[in-house]
Parts: sequence; structure tokens; C-alpha cells
Amino acid sequence: MPGTIEELCRREILEQAARAEELTDQNLYEVIDRVLCEKAKEYYLTLAGRTAMRRRLFDSFRRLDILQELLEDDSVTEIMVNGHRNIFVEREGRVLRWDGFFESRQKLEDVIQQIVARVNRVVNESSPIVDARLPDGSRVNVVLPPVSLSGPSLTIRKFSRDPITMDQLISWGSIGEEPAALLKLLVRARYNIFISGGTGSGKTTFLNALSQYIPNDERVITIEDSAELKLLEQPDLIRLETKASAGISIRQLIRCSLRMNPDRIIVGEVRGEEALDMLQAMNTGHDGSLSTGHANSPSDMLMRLATMVLMGADLPLTAINSQIGSAIDVLVHLGKLRDGSRKVLSVMEVNCDGEGKIRLAPLYEFEETGAGEDGRVHGQWKKKLGVPSDTRKLALAGFKDRL
Repeated sequence: MPGTIEELCRREILEQAARAEELTDQNLYEVIDRVLCEKAKEYYLTLAGRTAMRRRLFDSFRRLDILQELLEDDSVTEIMVNGHRNIFVEREGRVLRWDGFFESRQKLEDVIQQIVARVNRVVNESSPIVDARLPDGSRVNVVLPPVSLSGPSLTIRKFSRDPITMDQLISWGSIGEEPAALLKLLVRARYNIFISGGTGSGKTTFLNALSQYIPNDERVITIEDSAELKLLEQPDLIRLETKASAGISIRQLIRCSLRMNPDRIIVGEVRGEEALDMLQAMNTGHDGSLSTGHANSPSDMLMRLATMVLMGADLPLTAINSQIGSAIDVLVHLGKLRDGSRKVLSVMEVNCDGEGKIRLAPLYEFEETGAGEDGRVHGQWKKKLGVPSDTRKLALAGFKDRL
């Protein structure tokens, strides 16, 4: 059987590789070709089968084994491995089972160790959960037994090789032209913008698209658990990443960034007590900062932020709400609709009254108009207020007349 032949080839390649002092990619291909040529004398292999096996063997040594095919498939946005025999993929918002599988649990564990080693992370039975990334920026989450009862779990959230622009999001129907034009002005005018949404709603992608509007003459610091943002046009850019093994947290990095003379701070995602440090940074001269967080609605996001602040500080709720209301100018909420599409569902202005209560005022909202025969959701972005009530930053930037 081809699987048996492939395993025999792999063993011989391993033996020859162990004897080599240095094995470059070219050397590895030469070893693979030599072994395949020898096996072709004993077993019948079609040209197509031999070519496919050559690639699989190389991927198993240098890349991510059977997952390499999925990583190179641009239609796949997420890869979910539930043990070595159960692999699922997301395409166009729909999750489907893939017919490929790892030959053994050990092979899956080898791939996992290869991934985490590249970013100097450690995962084992005593530390069974880790977040990492691939060289292209794709986000990786690993959960090992005994925490994962189904065997090693590996989830890869793929990102585009090239940063997705706002124009692309408009063409895909993720946001309308009018709200996109408003957000462009708000970013350039240094409004503090927070992006909320559920898991897989496209927060990081949207944050990256918004970041492309930051002027090139500004000093930007990004802070993330796993570096994913791609601000390729920003010359004065510092990227910071947490390191759990050294006890370096998001909170520490935010505090450190304040001593690095930033114009703007971008926090990839707030999940806990670091929310207070982020809000304080926004309130102390770092206008134009951006961040994201998980929530099912804009009001839920504000409540979650208040809860996060309480994790790290014993403050009255009115004081926390005042911090949130004065720090965040605009909240953009994203959602993943029933047809799998990801859209900006609302753009809200955030204000705080004198009694410590936060008020949300809709600037734009997405309203469904129905669904097509293909199940696709149709709708449009309705203009509500359209313009923030507080236009001071727009005026200072010289953009007030553009609205």
C-alpha cells in the first residue's frame, strides 16, 4: 500500500539524514529522490503518485506534514485538529471535515513541537496550553493531554499573506463605503478606537486594516500575545510580544511602552487586568490608540472592560466607567453572520455622563434586508448620527470640513 511504501521511505530518509553533517532543503530533496528511485524498483509507483509522495515526504521533514497542503490553500481560513485522525477546516465561513489525517499521534505531537519551538515557546504535560504563531503570522493554539481528552488539539487561524486593506473589506461586503470613510478620518484624527466582536468575527483583520490609515511619520508600538499585526508601511514601528515563560505579560508591555515615546499604542487584544493600563494610556496623551476585545455586543464589551479593570484595581464602578468613557471615543462591533460572512455590525460613539454612566450613540448600523437563494445575508449600513458629537479631534486635525 502507498502508505506502507511512504513509511518505509521515511525511515530510510531518517537514517540517511542522521548520517549527514548538514542537510539543506536541496540535500533533503536529493535524499528523497534517491530513496524513491530505489523503492520504485520494488513497488509500482505512478509518476503522479511519486510526485505527490515526494512532496509529502519533504513536508513531513521541513514543514507541517499533511497540514502544509491546507496552509497553502487560500480558501482555508481555519484548521482544527482534534487528535491525529480528526481534522476540520473552515472555508467561506463553513466548517467541513477534511479527509486527511496524521499517521500517528506521535507525528502530530512532532508537528506541534516544531511549531512552538520556532517562537521559543514550550508545551508539554506540565504546561499543556500554549499560543504561538507560524512564520506567516497565522495564529496557533495548542492544548495537550491531560487537559485535552481527545488527544493533542491544534487550531490554526490563518491570515492572508498580504495585509487585507479596507478597500478589500468594502469589496467583500464586510463594511460600507460611508462608515469606512468615516473611520479613516477618525484614525487619522487620532480618535481612540476599540474593536469588539465574537470569536472568529474578524477583529484582528479589521484592526490591521484600520492601522493602515496611521500616518507614516508617527511612532507606533504594537503589543500582542502572538504577533499577528502587519503594519508594513510604518517605518517607526516597534513590535512587542508577551513571553509567558519569562513572566512578561501584556500589562508589563503596556507599561514598558509608555517609556518608549510612542505616538500610538496598539494592543492586539485585552483579556484581563491590562485593560486598566490600556485605558490609562489612552487617557494620558496617547490618542489614536487601538485595541480589540471579545464580546457579543457593544454594551457587553463595555461591561466586560469594566470587569477586566476590576481584576487589577479596587475602584468604584463610576470611576471605572469614567475611565472607559473618556478613553474610548469609538467602538466598532463586528459579527459573524449565519451565512458565515463577517461584517461590521455597528459603529458607536462612546460617551460618559456626569453620573458615571456610559452612553453609546450609533453612528452607523448594519441592517439586514433579507437573504438570497444561496443563503447569503443581504443588508446595508444605515446612517444614524453619521458624525461623532465630539468633533474636537477632527477639528484639530483639520478634517471637520470633510464630513
